Amino acid sequence: MFDPFIEATTLRDLAARREIRPREIAETYLRRIEEINPRLDAFMTVTAERALADAARLESADPGSLPLFGVPFSIKDLTWTKGIRTTFGSRNYADFVPPADAEIVTRLHRAGGILLGKTATPEYGGRPTTEGGLCPPARNPWSREHTTGGSSGGAAAQVAAGLGPLAEGSDGGGSVRIPASCCGVVGLKPSRGRVTLSPVAGEIWGGLFTNGSIARSVRDAAAMLEVMAGHVAGDPYRAAPLSRPLLEAVSRRPKPLRLATLATSALGPIDAETVAAFEAACRVFADMGHRLEPVDVDPAARLVEPFGAVVAANLAAVAFANDELIDPIVRVFVEAGRKMTAAEYVNTMARMHNTAREVVQVLVPYDALLTPTLARPAPRIGELPSSRETYVEEALAWLPFTFPFNATGQPACSVPNGFSKAGLPIGLQIVGRPEDEPTVVSLAAAFEEARPWRDRRPPL
Repeated sequence: MFDPFIEATTLRDLAARREIRPREIAETYLRRIEEINPRLDAFMTVTAERALADAARLESADPGSLPLFGVPFSIKDLTWTKGIRTTFGSRNYADFVPPADAEIVTRLHRAGGILLGKTATPEYGGRPTTEGGLCPPARNPWSREHTTGGSSGGAAAQVAAGLGPLAEGSDGGGSVRIPASCCGVVGLKPSRGRVTLSPVAGEIWGGLFTNGSIARSVRDAAAMLEVMAGHVAGDPYRAAPLSRPLLEAVSRRPKPLRLATLATSALGPIDAETVAAFEAACRVFADMGHRLEPVDVDPAARLVEPFGAVVAANLAAVAFANDELIDPIVRVFVEAGRKMTAAEYVNTMARMHNTAREVVQVLVPYDALLTPTLARPAPRIGELPSSRETYVEEALAWLPFTFPFNATGQPACSVPNGFSKAGLPIGLQIVGRPEDEPTVVSLAAAFEEARPWRDRRPPL
């Protein structure tokens, strides 16, 4: 028997040394999912037969070339899985079964991973909380009355609750980092073009969207991303290959760096406990020898209008057979997007990318940027929005530090940064220069070492 909260990289080493069998690993997590998932609804579909088949395949495999040998993982219910129901969190697609795997699913499988199932998502990732669509509301392991965040809320809840060590998520406006912050785990969003969307799409949401990793440690998040990374010939976006393995950055401590800080936004106030946690985190980096400087930029205020329009247009492009089945909140975006002309969309895209370029030029003199991940800890399920009419304003005021970096395409990581007085996790975000995941990972690992959190367990 092993601790279900074990690091994925440690579990892989145990399996590779044959100290624990892949079947035992799969069975342990499947039993835990059966026991705990009904209280959290982290999984939409559990693929028990597939998990046991994956484990059986590994029993006689050579672990030497398999970086995730025997390590269970989940796939978000937005990502195609061949022969496995993939609903996109939508009542319109409740019975959809993809004819192919997304390339990243193939890579995780070939790396020796064990697929546990599909995790809950709001409809087409259209909410920053995991509720309102086909999937039942995903519940936060730290407080089941509160949201997991979204749209990779089921993925973050799974990892936080020890239902599996790794979870794939997707991020178009913060959807890996938001739930990571809400659930007290690590969420790593790569640079635009680092991870292919083949064969399902060339780009999604005007380049805002990418896939990322969610784990309980920086090392595990880096290990998973390293497996998923890489382009496919013909991809419209491609990041330059990393010069060294990303895992090397976990143990490398950077020389003193110039770090920008940002903890305000014109979109709304920042919770006092969140600000206090952020200031404490900044002192940790200062004690490491880094030079911290407040930066005079408000990317959220500058990007909020084109970002919202691009998301609305792309959600409107989804082929919904029955509008009456669409989540009423997602329908706000769909209806707005259907009013846009093609010319308006092209001009909006140009405005978003031009503004994003200006933001990057302000930030590029710094080695990285530190921000809170969210403006406040997780709200209660059903609290956001307070009304359909105020949804967009309220949601984006909660996310002023996440969505701008989808527009800029920069890598960003949310790491746990303590808890509120109510016992809810608070996140710290580290944003890197374009295509500089190693610095992000190195800073995140150093912070994790200075402020260890992995011994904290939710009250399940």
